[in-house]
Amino acid sequence: MRTGPSETGGSGFPGAALRPLSCETAVMSFRTTGPFHPVILDDVRGAQKMLSGVARLTPMEGSRYLSGLVGSPVHLKCENLQRTGSFKLRGAYVRISGLRPEERAAGVVAASAGNHAQGVALASSLLGVRSTVFMPKGAPLPKVAATRDYGADVRLHGHVVDETLAAAQEYAHETGAVFIHPFDHPDIIAGQGTVGLEILEQCPEVRTIVVGLGGGGLAAGIAVAVKALRPDVRLVGVQAEGSAAYPPSLAAGRPVSIESPATMADGIRVGRPGDVPYALVEELVDEVRTVSEDALSSALLLCLERAKLVVEPAGASPVAALLNDPQSYEGPVVAVLSGGNVDPLLMQRVLRHGMAAGGRYLSLRLRLPDRPGALATLLGVLSVADANVLDVGHVRTDPRLGLTEVEVELHLETKGPEHCAEVGAALREAGYQVTVTG
Repeated sequence: MRTGPSETGGSGFPGAALRPLSCETAVMSFRTTGPFHPVILDDVRGAQKMLSGVARLTPMEGSRYLSGLVGSPVHLKCENLQRTGSFKLRGAYVRISGLRPEERAAGVVAASAGNHAQGVALASSLLGVRSTVFMPKGAPLPKVAATRDYGADVRLHGHVVDETLAAAQEYAHETGAVFIHPFDHPDIIAGQGTVGLEILEQCPEVRTIVVGLGGGGLAAGIAVAVKALRPDVRLVGVQAEGSAAYPPSLAAGRPVSIESPATMADGIRVGRPGDVPYALVEELVDEVRTVSEDALSSALLLCLERAKLVVEPAGASPVAALLNDPQSYEGPVVAVLSGGNVDPLLMQRVLRHGMAAGGRYLSLRLRLPDRPGALATLLGVLSVADANVLDVGHVRTDPRLGLTEVEVELHLETKGPEHCAEVGAALREAGYQVTVTG
């Protein structure tokens, strides 16, 4: 049982004890005897009341395709349709609502390349609090514009998130603004946990919940809510292989950092778990799995084609995990699509990558005689093979080429792996020497 003052401290919602001012003080405030829970069910229920009329009750959509793979019903919890395009508004609003009047007067500051930035900006505007958001100089322009449109003073600083984070913390130190961490605070986790309450309301028969895992705020919040009410439900966290800090942390029994986390899924590209969510994930989340970049691309493409939903790579990570090993999940299954804020340029690259991973995009090189009609003959072979030509490139200056040769690079859309093989066979039968490049 959690101990500590409950009538003072102004956490901002019922059921919360003294509002921790930092992750370290959270541990100091509540760790007495027995299990330590920085967030409990009452906190999440209080957050749900606070978010009434602010956060949308996002829909739960069935997926016939995924249900067929898994062998039982699969539902998609569409937080990509939340205000600001992700679940981040929930935690940001609860966190800022819990600030004391003097803290609100000083304003808030955050650092983010996208979803957290927009969540803090809108939450602050709704609550009448001044917000400053630091974003990397290379942040996608649509995300920068959206954050400004939600009312934040956006400052571009640094080329990586670590530099941006340092600038935001320095700003907080200099101005007294309250730094709003994206995941490492009990109020943030309580807000994100409202997703778990909605899942149980919308799909009371759920047996497995699959959720993307970065710093851990969303997974921890869902785990607090779900395990308190339905301890039989299995919770699976999903990380990108190139940014998987939780497996080594769980093995070590404490949060550890990984060097240079790299993944297209920027929403879960976190080099170290948060102290507060880590404690909850370690205790309440049943399993952590990792997925490849190919799997993320294929999942994003599937969401777009089959579910008609625009989902960012991090939001598609639960679907990637289902595609990897569909028979290992007891249904009904709920996959949380955590966000849909994807840069159009990244979307273009990811979709092409997803098509390639699914055997529907073929890149190849071959040599032609450099004479009129040679390209038309080649395209005729491809037309008979029913391959759609997306792009054609010519190289004439490579020293490896003969004086009468030209190298052609082709990008083709195909119908799948078998069709790729048929196209290659048709070209070789026509006398071309083909090198597949992707």
